Amino acid sequence: MAWTDDRIDQLKKHWDDGLSASQIAKELGEGVTRNAVIGKAHRLGLKSRPSPVKTDKDKKKAPPKRVAKKADKQLVSLLDLTDRMCKWPLGHPGDADFHFCGKSSEAGMPYCAAHCAEAYQAQPPRRDRRQQPQKVIL
Repeated sequence: MAWTDDRIDQLKKHWDDGLSASQIAKELGEGVTRNAVIGKAHRLGLKSRPSPVKTDKDKKKAPPKRVAKKADKQLVSLLDLTDRMCKWPLGHPGDADFHFCGKSSEAGMPYCAAHCAEAYQAQPPRRDRRQQPQKVIL
């Protein structure tokens, strides 16, 4: 298949009329494929058209971000947590008022300073942890 001046004129006319690349390929016939039409249109610098598959109408708008109120800040849910918030659970997970601490966490830690002190306690040296053998009294 060769692109003659006549075929190029037909391609430009159909392209301006808004036909799809597949429809133009059928009109031109004789082994012209959809991809050949798209490639030639690109090389000729024809005006690009919006994709029939992707349209702005199909895009769903993201829901507006929820602005936290002062009352909401007291109860931080799992979905509200960020990397920089204390993840210390408060209450029982089955309760309605279950939430997380939510204060600023220590750098590189999942908890705030108060909860880090509670979670990470220094252990005594190994020899102090051994139980002393009990003396047998006869």
